[in-house]
Amino acid sequence: MSDDPMPNPPQKGARPPQPPKYTRSLLGWVVIIGVGLLLAVVLTGQLENRDKISLSEFWTYVDNNQLEGKIVIEGNKVKARLKEAAPLEKGKARKIYTYFGERDENFDVRLEERLRQAGSSARVEVIPPSWWSGILPQLLVMVAVILFLWFFLFRRMGGAGGGAGFLGNFGRSRHRLVTKEQSKVTFKDVAGIEEAKDEVGEMIEFLKNPKRFARLGGRVPRGVLLVGEPGCGKTLLAKAIAGEADVPFFSISGSDFVEMFVGVGASRVRDLFKQAKDSSPCIIFLDEIDAVGRKRGVGFNGGGHDEREQTLNAILVEMDGFDSSDQVIVIAATNRADVLDPALTRPGRFDRPITVPLPDLQGRMDILTIYAAKVTCGPDVDLQRLARGTPMFSGADLEALVNEAAIAATLQNKDHVEQADFEEARDKVRWGRSRKSRVIDENEKNITAFHEAGHALVQQLLPDADPLHKVSIIPRGAMGGATFSLPEKDRYLYTRKYCLALLQVCLAGRLSEELFCDDISSGAQNDIAKATEIVKKMVLDWGMSEKLGMVNYTNDDQHILPMDVAGKDYSEQTARTIDEEIRRLIHEAHDATRRLLEGHSDVVRRLAQALTKYETLSAEEVKRIMDGKTLDKPTVSELLEAERQKTASTEPPAPPSLSKEK
Repeated sequence: MSDDPMPNPPQKGARPPQPPKYTRSLLGWVVIIGVGLLLAVVLTGQLENRDKISLSEFWTYVDNNQLEGKIVIEGNKVKARLKEAAPLEKGKARKIYTYFGERDENFDVRLEERLRQAGSSARVEVIPPSWWSGILPQLLVMVAVILFLWFFLFRRMGGAGGGAGFLGNFGRSRHRLVTKEQSKVTFKDVAGIEEAKDEVGEMIEFLKNPKRFARLGGRVPRGVLLVGEPGCGKTLLAKAIAGEADVPFFSISGSDFVEMFVGVGASRVRDLFKQAKDSSPCIIFLDEIDAVGRKRGVGFNGGGHDEREQTLNAILVEMDGFDSSDQVIVIAATNRADVLDPALTRPGRFDRPITVPLPDLQGRMDILTIYAAKVTCGPDVDLQRLARGTPMFSGADLEALVNEAAIAATLQNKDHVEQADFEEARDKVRWGRSRKSRVIDENEKNITAFHEAGHALVQQLLPDADPLHKVSIIPRGAMGGATFSLPEKDRYLYTRKYCLALLQVCLAGRLSEELFCDDISSGAQNDIAKATEIVKKMVLDWGMSEKLGMVNYTNDDQHILPMDVAGKDYSEQTARTIDEEIRRLIHEAHDATRRLLEGHSDVVRRLAQALTKYETLSAEEVKRIMDGKTLDKPTVSELLEAERQKTASTEPPAPPSLSKEK
């Protein structure tokens, strides 16, 4: 008996052996080259360089004995060649052709007679016309085009789709697979969302040790819904779950399911879940699930045959088809949880909603620490101060901030990233790049300086407002200037005193223009919009009006039909009261702010003069000016002059002139 091991039997469902790829590719190229050569041989006669002449010119050449060789007559076409001694225009070919009447049956006889009379040695050859030679070139061109399409388009796309071929490729899932070896993201790379990390810990334990849960008959949630603002780290958290659990990670966006062909989305859902079950334990991540998971109903996009509804139905059916032994967890992410279909969020599907919030102060500090470790930071970098100055920043915003700071430091040839680079990057990410090269009219600059001086003074004086960080009249984005605050903490509750203080800060810019410039400008547009929003929230949402009491008057449109216009839920009398309360709060804040600015008019003028001179003032410098002290830092003109001299000193000397004196 042979000692050779028995060959492995073929696996169930295994594909039959395929020829090597290089063999199939070589065969395709051989066919294409062969068809091309055949086409070239057939068309050689038609593509040769010949000049068409008239029949009278042809007879002139015959009578002057200027033709040589063989004169070919094929149908009613005559091809000939001129002698080397025959005169020829520049750019013309010696090979010529012409046509004679199709009913001239004795053309060859007359041609031979006139050649004999001219004493020419050329001979005449008559080729009978063939219908096959006329259609063969067109037929070969069609065959070549068909072969090209088959080899380079249909065959490749069909191969990408597997055995289903070209059309079957549309039904294949377009997910991105991250294997256990490729998954390098762990919880160490995720910061600022500690509660969300704790909630997903049990899923990681289930993927690592499923028997522990099966012992008591427990079932881990099959679907997890990550809800949060854009850039908060939902996708990063899902990758970290896969990295911690050391399992494959199937990632796909909701929009990848929808195609121009009806039924493709449902087919891709089935294909995705089938591959996931074959690779279990694993994680399926559906990003932007609201693209296919919106509420179903009759409307502009409604109807039982809508493509998105078919895709949603397929997702629901597949999640219901999970067995307790299927170690597959589906994670979905969205920032529009309010539009999701209730069938998606019921128990047994995405029944574990996890909120991924914007990071708080400590969370921003941790995120900045992670990203700042990837760049070279200087000794003056204060991440705690930077975290305080970035309220409502998401994780993506903080990453962009660190990256922008590193780019700015690199362009300035610095050895490390300084605190000033982080400050400028923060302002750039939030409000846009500063436009220092913009030429500003002196009157406009003066109005902007008084506008920002009013903001800065009121913010510095009111104890309930956020502390002042800096004030600048350098244009940034769509703003002509800006006053920046530095919150001491994250605010989750807005008190009435804080709202009134914020309202006065918003109105201070316009009032400062009115009091000190004898005119007003459109620069207060954003301030007015923000003040109006604050007052409306106080009256309509937060019950901060004594006349209206603790009643919510916000008109939340929750109707399903888009054509259904929601009406007001209160009477006309209540509407008038709401308008009166909004105006009252605005007027009270207006009067209080006017009194504050008039009582400190000399301080406003000093601040405006300093802003015109230095363009940017920090909170400490504003405090010095309010105390009547002077600033000893260089002005903008002095800084520009120093920069110009520095640039001139580093330029190489001009080469000596080579011209000689005459």
